[in-house]
Amino acid sequence: MPLPETLAQGLRGAGWLAGLPALALIWASATLYAAPRIADGLAAEGAAIAAGTATATGEPWLRLEAVGRDLVAAGEAPDVAERATVLSRLAALDGPRRIVSELGIVETAAPFQWAAIRTGQNRIALEGSRPVEIGRRALEARIAGALDPGTALDDTARAARGAPPDFAGAAAFLAARLSGLAKGGRAALSDTVLSLSGEALDVPAYEALRAALSDPPEGFSVGRVEILPPKVAAYRFAVEKSGRGIVLDGFAPSAADREAALRAATEAAAGGTVEDRLLAARGLDPAIDPKSLIAFAFKLAELIQSGQVVFRDGAVSVTGDAIDGQALPDAEALMREGRPAGVAAGRVALTSRPLSPYRVAIRRTADAVTLTGHLPDAATRERVLAALRPRLFREPVIDRTRLADGAPPDLGDALAAAAPLVTNLADGTVAVSDRAVTLTGESLYREGAARTPDRLAEALPPGWTGQASVTARDAAERRDPATCRADFTAALAGADLHFPAGGAVLTPAFYPTLDALAALAKICPSLRVAVSGPADPAKPPATPAAGPAPGEGATAEPTRVADAAKPATPAPPAPAPKEAATHAAKIAAKDAAKDATKDRSKAGAARKEPAAPGKAAAKKPAEAPDEPPVDLPRLRAQAVVDYLLQAGARPEQVTAGPDGPAGPVVFALLP
Repeated sequence: MPLPETLAQGLRGAGWLAGLPALALIWASATLYAAPRIADGLAAEGAAIAAGTATATGEPWLRLEAVGRDLVAAGEAPDVAERATVLSRLAALDGPRRIVSELGIVETAAPFQWAAIRTGQNRIALEGSRPVEIGRRALEARIAGALDPGTALDDTARAARGAPPDFAGAAAFLAARLSGLAKGGRAALSDTVLSLSGEALDVPAYEALRAALSDPPEGFSVGRVEILPPKVAAYRFAVEKSGRGIVLDGFAPSAADREAALRAATEAAAGGTVEDRLLAARGLDPAIDPKSLIAFAFKLAELIQSGQVVFRDGAVSVTGDAIDGQALPDAEALMREGRPAGVAAGRVALTSRPLSPYRVAIRRTADAVTLTGHLPDAATRERVLAALRPRLFREPVIDRTRLADGAPPDLGDALAAAAPLVTNLADGTVAVSDRAVTLTGESLYREGAARTPDRLAEALPPGWTGQASVTARDAAERRDPATCRADFTAALAGADLHFPAGGAVLTPAFYPTLDALAALAKICPSLRVAVSGPADPAKPPATPAAGPAPGEGATAEPTRVADAAKPATPAPPAPAPKEAATHAAKIAAKDAAKDATKDRSKAGAARKEPAAPGKAAAKKPAEAPDEPPVDLPRLRAQAVVDYLLQAGARPEQVTAGPDGPAGPVVFALLP
């Protein structure tokens, strides 16, 4: 049966489709078989030209690659003329359809920059500039030797002049660091400065990178380093405390956080050892501030003698032996109210045991006196504070002690005895451990520093041991006598030192002048000074009371006068300069009491003694107001002498002179 006409016409029109499979087969054959043969032929034609561009390194600077029937020329020609010559020779070849030029000119790179970038697990890209003096293949071989076996290089670096010495060694060093970085890690060189960025593959790789960067190749320095620590699934931070010191364990998100933890551990160890086992790693909840977490952990650690403070699974717990019974409620309160945002409360498992050793310390600085450690009760605390405060003029006393059992029974006596010694220092510490006392610090004066060990041994209660190590701040300077006398006059210029009426206590106005004189005495061994204490101004005569009539023979009691010729009694070891005023006041009060007792005894004896024959008995005088001690000038001179001796002047340099008139203290140079 014949086909309809329209169907027959359609089949004839579509007949060309039957040739498509054959055409595809021909194209595939040409592509798979003919194209490589064509490319090989083009490369072979250009090989001779490329070989003719060999440099002193033995490697040609011209690189040819056949892409289909095109020939791509790459490389850096030594100059423009050389590039033009090569291009004209390539254009003369019969095989290539066209020549694609990617040729450059060797230039000087300033700065000379090169980089290696991890683009895959086993693939590294090289870019920037490479030294023209080193062949491409030679440099790639050097770099490949520093990488994991099987790592492929995509080298697009261009030859340039201006490379630093030993560029190849620095490039290999940087490439080797990429083995510890994830995809995207970059190691770069700019002249002689190395930089590194990326994310570490794991914790060991991060630590290895830190260690390697601490020892760069000779002649090179490390610049910008931005390496992210690896991320861990189970983030942990722990502070372990014992009698030996503190151990840090777990992770820290950054180097700055690690340093913060080390500083806190060093302070908390108080001279003990600090072992750092922290590793850098991410994984902490972003809602938690790392430094706040570290600070909170060490607040809890302050409450334990031994044990652990651990952060894991988002919560902080504390276990071990508490520093005292007060620490248990303190830890629970801190856990309730002091946790950083995002941190959950964990277990508080503390036990209270007697303190061993029992420790307390008094720290003296220029700004304050601070008490730390433990005391047995509030009474001992008040006793120690009472021993400190009168000896301080401006510095506050900061009490950070806690109450705990286990103290030696005479701890209060030892601290009260040691308190004056540490307040005499410019800077120092008295540390008590059970019955052993250690005094360390710096004195303003050599004489004070030399006397401190003996004073400590004498002051401690029986059964206690003491060790003092105090250095002197002042230098061993010496001046000639003429300069010393001129400086003595200058030190007293404008000085107008007055005692309060009736008193022998130094006022703060005395200290600058007396300190200057003491300092001068230490550097002027030949200086001799006499100190004359002034009397008080005379009072107006009182209205005379009715007394014996003339001729009745009443006898007046003679007035006592201080003997100016009497040599000054050697002063006992004086207290600290700022204690001299108090010390002089005590002497004045004691002497005045003795004198008053003697005067009252004499007056009583006179009243009991019968009047002389033929003479009327003296009438009892009206009660007079309190009078200052009659030897007040001597007491005032001695107060000044005591201060100068304690401040560093030698006993043979300072003496009490004759009593002075009313007015200021008088200083005189002796021959």
